[in-house]
Amino acid sequence: MHSSESFPPIQSNNVSNEYRGRFAPSPSGALHFGSLVAAVGGYLQAKTQQGKWLLRIDDIDPPRQDPEAIDLIQRSLEAHHLFWDESIIFQSQQSQVYDDVIEWLQQQGLSYYCQCTRKQIHAEGGVYLGHCRELNLGSHDHSMRFRNDAESFEFTDALLGHISFPKNIAGEDFIIKRKDGLYAYHLASVVDDIQFGITEVVRGADLLYPSACQLALFEALHAKPPNMLHLPVAVFSPGRKLSKQGHAQPLRDKLASENLYLALAFLGLPVPATIMHDTPENILRWGAENWRVGSLYAKPEREMASFLSQFNCDHFSY
Repeated sequence: MHSSESFPPIQSNNVSNEYRGRFAPSPSGALHFGSLVAAVGGYLQAKTQQGKWLLRIDDIDPPRQDPEAIDLIQRSLEAHHLFWDESIIFQSQQSQVYDDVIEWLQQQGLSYYCQCTRKQIHAEGGVYLGHCRELNLGSHDHSMRFRNDAESFEFTDALLGHISFPKNIAGEDFIIKRKDGLYAYHLASVVDDIQFGITEVVRGADLLYPSACQLALFEALHAKPPNMLHLPVAVFSPGRKLSKQGHAQPLRDKLASENLYLALAFLGLPVPATIMHDTPENILRWGAENWRVGSLYAKPEREMASFLSQFNCDHFSY
């Protein structure tokens, strides 16, 4: 039975209600063009609202991390004049906060242990059907799932408009702590967004489904969810996004001006060709002066080959 008298052990540090956004790369490799699009979009959205733009490093999955990636990410952002406000947030330093929230969810009956494997779930259609909800399993060698009782699986995106998901997908009881003891993305991301007072999440449209799941967790934690802005995702071909796992080429920091110019154009802004080789600072200044969410490319994906065919960028690789 859920208690209504207990409140989660987490408080927002945004006491002034200022705009606060964030860029949250995982340190599994260097930034690529798709990463830059998300970073530029989030940065400009924050700066045009006189807000702060934070850098969070999602380093909670050591087996997938590159020891050099954190430094590479910082240097690449600096080369593109995407300077973050405040100290960098490292998820690896948030363990106590995550543990406190997990304990609270257990006390409220909002979580349970699960023995189901990915292979089993895949064989049943790819969506977890709640088999372990009432089994009262122990923690040994089991993952922990959030008991997702949310009734609504829709939200309004600042760019894409009304977004809805069927209950059998967005209402899935998702993992918040893995069997190997590592914290899951949904839990860590939501807890951090609450604690650091994030008012708007700007990221790629490939994360629309995770957003729906995370909104249920915000509700369970009695927290006001941030606004959502999902930008077009750069893809090699439909459904095949640029990613580190997909061997997307790292950003060439020496081409920072060209990279920024293309990122703004990719987002749909009418960037004049005359500024392609201006300084990164001036290109971002133009971006801030001309930033309008309503003018952005309002589709979940944009194919790189067809996009780049409009430009003479012989040295650009993705």
